[in-house]
Amino acid sequence: MPIKSVLREELENSLRMQQDYERELAKLPQGSLVRRLIKGHVYYYLIFRLGGRFHAQYRGKVPGSDVEKYRQAKEYRAKYRKLLSQVKKQVRFLRSALRGKEPV
Repeated sequence: MPIKSVLREELENSLRMQQDYERELAKLPQGSLVRRLIKGHVYYYLIFRLGGRFHAQYRGKVPGSDVEKYRQAKEYRAKYRKLLSQVKKQVRFLRSALRGKEPV
């Protein structure tokens, strides 16, 4: 039975990691900044989903610091989504391994 205790501990850790990743994803700004060149001038739009549909919100001329902030947020979002996917697979596996013939 020591294996089941190790699996339960690993399941608890995985669930905690899942919550942490979801919390970090919620902290990031939604959408991504898109640069458009219109008649020789550069303008920025914030692209995001709302109710399953894409929306573009005009931002105008944006300082470089905001552009960098959204670029980093996009990278972090991709990283956290990948990690979250891996943790969810691990949780599913651990729950099925612990279940066996009895409920967890």
